[in-house]
Formats: sequence, C-alpha cells, structure tokens
Amino acid sequence: MATRQSAGTRAKDTDRNNTCKVLDNALAEGQLSMTEHGERVKAATTATTLGDLQALVDDLQTENSPVQMPNLKPQRKAFNADGSGWGLRAAIAGVLIVLGVAIGWGLYGNTPSPLNFTSDPGAKSDGVQPMVLTPPKQLHSLGGLNGLLEQMKQRFGDTNGYRLTVYPDYASLTRQDPNEERRALNYSYRGGWDDPTETTKSDSDVEVDLGTFDTKTVVGVLRGAPETLGIKPDDVDNIYLSVNPSGDPTTPGSISVEVYVSSDFGSGWIELAADGTVKQVHYPG
Repeated sequence: MATRQSAGTRAKDTDRNNTCKVLDNALAEGQLSMTEHGERVKAATTATTLGDLQALVDDLQTENSPVQMPNLKPQRKAFNADGSGWGLRAAIAGVLIVLGVAIGWGLYGNTPSPLNFTSDPGAKSDGVQPMVLTPPKQLHSLGGLNGLLEQMKQRFGDTNGYRLTVYPDYASLTRQDPNEERRALNYSYRGGWDDPTETTKSDSDVEVDLGTFDTKTVVGVLRGAPETLGIKPDDVDNIYLSVNPSGDPTTPGSISVEVYVSSDFGSGWIELAADGTVKQVHYPG
C-alpha cells in the first residue's frame, strides 16, 4: 500500500525531473525570470530530499503544471524516543531474510539445503554484450554543444524551435506542437530528450533554426564570460546559454545568442549574433 512521503524522504531522479518540469512551466508562464529559473533548476538537479525540492516551488502557482508535486507529511521518527522498537524490527527483518532464502531455494535450488546454492540463474552466461551509451553530458564544451545539436537532429529531424537554453549538464527546448498550431511543447535534456510537457504558444513565438550559430566562438565567449562581466570565477553561481529568435526586423529568421552569468554579487549577460559577433554587454548592476 502506497504511503505519503515526508519532507525528509530521499528524492529520486523522477522527482528531480518533475520539479524541473514545474520550473520550466513557471518560466513559460512568466512566474520566474531566466536567472531565477536557472538557479532553481541547478538546485533541483542536486537536491537530496523531497523537502528540498518542495522549497523550490512553494512560492509558485502550479495548478497548470504538467506534473504536481507530492503532498508531504511530517517526517516520522525511525524509532521511539526511548529506543524501543528496534528489537521487533530486527526480528521481522531476520524472518524475511530466512523466508527469502527459502523461497529462492524452492524456485531455483537443486541442493539439499537452501544455504547451499550452486545454480543461481543470474550467474549463468547469457552472451549479451554490454551496451555503453555516450550522449553528451558536459554541454558547455565544443563537443558537448555540437553533440546536443546532433541529439536534436536525431530526435526531431532538425534543430528548429522557439528557444533553447543550455546549462552545464542540462538543456531545455521549446518547439511547436506538430498536432496543434496553438500549442508549444517543452522538452528537457539530461543525457537524452524527455517526453514533452505542454505549454501555451505565445504570439511572440517565432520558429527559427536554433542550431545556426558558431558553436566554437560561442563556447569561447561562454568560458570567458565571468571575466568579461567582471565577475570572479569563484563567485559564479550559475552560467547558461540562451538561443532565441533575433528581434532584428531586418534579418527575419535569424537568431540571437545570450550568455548569462549570475552570482551573489550581481548578474549580467552578453548578447551575440549567430556568427559570434558581440551585440551588447550588460554588466552587473
């Protein structure tokens, strides 16, 4: 029987992914700025407990989110204040272990004793060779960024979309819903593209080819961004790349690339054209 989780319950990867989906939706609805969204996603990917994740979305309106966070109950103590209860738990655990051994022997054993196993089916050779998956994980490198764009082509057939945000080990992509022109789809990347969540398409959304930028030049600007903006590397809390349609009416279909850097002492960003030309530097205020 399922039980309610408490704030102290250890978080699973699915819990962290669901929290990021709620944050993505909040970004799309305008509840969070790009900087706030990046900081909270970074915290979500390293959160230890469900309480840590809940704290990241407590101030958000989540009724329209594609997923809902669990309703947490207070954390229960593992044992009574006087230390009682351990004996009963130990006895139950011992019975379950013996029962498990006996059942395993009954199913697979061919020896006179359940403690004398010689035919574990899991130990038999099955001839299956290991398959090692190598999708890019360090996305703020030339190989990682090019690999991410290649993963887009493999999944969607192109690199088109409304916006692409690239964190050091995580990315977020918004594309047109192929089945409904009034709807957009948000995809999350963590070693692969997750199933999408729905969001309302904005009138300002323009589909462009998000992969048409000079990745080598952009990676160089990305690595030098803290120094460019006058932020000490040790003070950097978050750094990410945002690719969006350009607002220049003279170059329809073009894109703009922005490098954001945040710290406890201020945040700033660098605007680039697709070829890596610097359009403007926004120093921390």
